[in-house]
Amino acid sequence: MTPDDLAAALFDLVVPLAEGRRSGAGAEINRDDVILERPRNRDHGDWSSNVAMRIAKRLDANPREIATELATGLSALSGIATAEVAGPGFLNVRLDAAAAGALARVIVDAGAAYGRNESLAGQSINLEFVSANPTGPLHIGHTRWAALGDSLARVLRAAGATVASEYYINDAGSQMDTFGASVLAAITGAPTPEGGYPGAYIAELGRQVLEIEPGLLELPADEQLATARELAYKLQLVEIEKSLASFNVHFDVWFSERELHDRDESGQSAIDRAVDRLREQGHVFDEDDAVWVRTTDFGDDKDRVIRRGNSIYTYFAADAAYYLSKSDRGFAHKIYLLGADHHGYVHRLKALAGAAGDNPETDIEILIGQLVSVNGAKLSKRAGNIIELDDLQAWLGTDALRYSLARYPADSPLTLDPEQLKKRSNDNPVFYVQYAHARTRSVDRNAAAAGVDRSVFAPELLDHETESALLGALQEFPRIVAQAAELREPHRVARYIEEVAGLYHRWYDNCRVIPLGDEPIGDVHRTRLWLNDATGQVLSNGLDLVGVSAPDRM
Repeated sequence: MTPDDLAAALFDLVVPLAEGRRSGAGAEINRDDVILERPRNRDHGDWSSNVAMRIAKRLDANPREIATELATGLSALSGIATAEVAGPGFLNVRLDAAAAGALARVIVDAGAAYGRNESLAGQSINLEFVSANPTGPLHIGHTRWAALGDSLARVLRAAGATVASEYYINDAGSQMDTFGASVLAAITGAPTPEGGYPGAYIAELGRQVLEIEPGLLELPADEQLATARELAYKLQLVEIEKSLASFNVHFDVWFSERELHDRDESGQSAIDRAVDRLREQGHVFDEDDAVWVRTTDFGDDKDRVIRRGNSIYTYFAADAAYYLSKSDRGFAHKIYLLGADHHGYVHRLKALAGAAGDNPETDIEILIGQLVSVNGAKLSKRAGNIIELDDLQAWLGTDALRYSLARYPADSPLTLDPEQLKKRSNDNPVFYVQYAHARTRSVDRNAAAAGVDRSVFAPELLDHETESALLGALQEFPRIVAQAAELREPHRVARYIEEVAGLYHRWYDNCRVIPLGDEPIGDVHRTRLWLNDATGQVLSNGLDLVGVSAPDRM
């Protein structure tokens, strides 16, 4: 019996009880009133519900009396071992071993699909993260946003949402000219221009640019700059894509800011059209030779200039055009994952959503991630002033880095301990979880060698206390995934699989899949193999949601 099955059975008891106590009251009770939780103390049963206390006031009844009636009804159902009332009206339910153990087969049969659910079905989400300027390598800050953003995309999809992960390429504006000038200076041996980009990577880009365009320095000066800029930009963007791919991060969309500035046959750009559309919404006004958006109507601290008196658009104009492009591409909901230095963007983007005709409270989310540091990390030899993603991966390993970044909330400052991340011990969370998965695969291999297979499934034999605890945790996975997606907190998945790993290790120490000595192979061994494989599947599915591998051997 799954949690959903139990909740449905309880709801089926609640509705007639409510209708019998008060005419028409059943219509006031809905499925959301039936909430199941796992008791912290396993002596209290497998599941607990406060449904009686939630509905008692609506029924003008004593919650403990309602709970007693529900407990009587539950006790009569197949698969329920006991249903008891505690405190002011809590229901504590214990499943019989067969009903609880049946989950092992459900999980094995579902495979990679177990845990996936439809809690966010019908939602179309654009999730933008990283979006670093293509003027240099990705650094330690981008590393955290990459891990969190990709893990969030995975859990949103697992909860049924349609998600496009998007990288906004800031490839327009003065920083690109400065970047090109820096590369050209490296090629010619001139000093880095004021405010330019230093580092050995610039010299390496210059070398590659000359390989592609050996006649670069024979071109007119303005063409030299443009050529160096464009070739170096493309080379650097490829490097960014490679760094992210090696970090198991893949974007569905790479959106170039230049698209917003390109003009169509009528001579208009996407930015021009965006200003016109905002004006149609009634939130654009002209003042002091400039064009403004009245963002204070939506909680911004001041109105924003979208076009200056010299007819040059501001960055806010590009933000507006970009936001509208997401709506035009069919994304009703937009999530921005921004760095710790972007708090000022929250009100601005919310106000922009309102000015565009959307609901700032429901159609846009801005998640601010805090900084991360690594004890002992060294600045990049290539870039000189940053800690590079590539260097971190080479030093700590992709799995250890991704898992460590994914297991904390985005808004918590984080310092990683490299010595712990490199340990092959239970003190290292990623090792602890991966080792548990590898152990399930080792049990599989040893079981096959000993002649234990899954030809029999007798769930009533899974009656050891460690089996009850492990099955109770495995039941939680779909709910954990749905909760992580709803709250935008993928770290919940990481913490959950750590719990499962601990329960599995305790089960492994107490329950044998392979008989000892001359003990014959029995149905209990074959059934335990189902539970072993179900646990391995949940660990594998959970690790995948945080972008980490599930090794068969350690």
